[in-house]
Order: sequence, then C-alpha cells, then structure tokens
Amino acid sequence: QVQLVESGGGLVQAGGSLRLSCATSGRTFSGSAMAWFRQAPGKGRVFVGVIEWERGKKYYADSVQGRFTVSRDNAKNAVYLQMNRLKTEDTAVYYCAARMGFFRDESMTWTSEYDYWGQGTQVTVSS
Repeated sequence: QVQLVESGGGLVQAGGSLRLSCATSGRTFSGSAMAWFRQAPGKGRVFVGVIEWERGKKYYADSVQGRFTVSRDNAKNAVYLQMNRLKTEDTAVYYCAARMGFFRDESMTWTSEYDYWGQGTQVTVSS
C-alpha cells in the first residue's frame, strides 16, 4: 500500500510561482513512475507531468511544457511540481499519482495507469 500526501497549494497571482510536494508514506517507493494530474471545476482529471522513477526521464503536457518542472528526492521518497509563470487556466485541484507496474510511454497520460492517488491540493491563480 502506498499513501500519497500532497501539499503546497494555495492562491497566487497570474505570473507567480508555486511548488507542490507529494510525499509517499511507508516503505521506499518501488513503483515505476510518479505523476501529476489536475482537475478544474466541471472538467475531467488531466495529465500534467510524470517522472519515470528508474531513469528520471520526464514528460509534460503541452499546456505546461516550459513552465512546470517535475522533480524527485529519492531519499525522501517525494516528488515535486514546480509551477512558474502561472496562468488563470492553471486553476485546479492537483493530484499526485503512483504507478507500480511497468512504465509505458503510450499510456502515461491515462488516469487508469496509476494505482495510487493523493487527496489533492487546490491551486487557484487569480488575474
């Protein structure tokens, strides 16, 4: 069982920055990837970015490419989402997710690929 706990959300003005954290509880993370998704009001949950745990390779949604960065701290079993140049359309609840099985490039953006989810943290970007 993997428990994920997000933190770091809040209210920020457009153009500002926030850093989200996702801590894993329990034993050392042994899955293949940790990802960030977000869900805006009235919309579905969508992929933001992912880090492949073994190689550290990262992938991003086009909408955040160049503004957001996923990173990890192996010693702390934690993953982070640094969000810069925030826009009002980035307003959403942000979730971290863990995949335990083999990492697959072709399906890394699917919510169904991830086995564990955090409770989410609200990010609100004001104009």
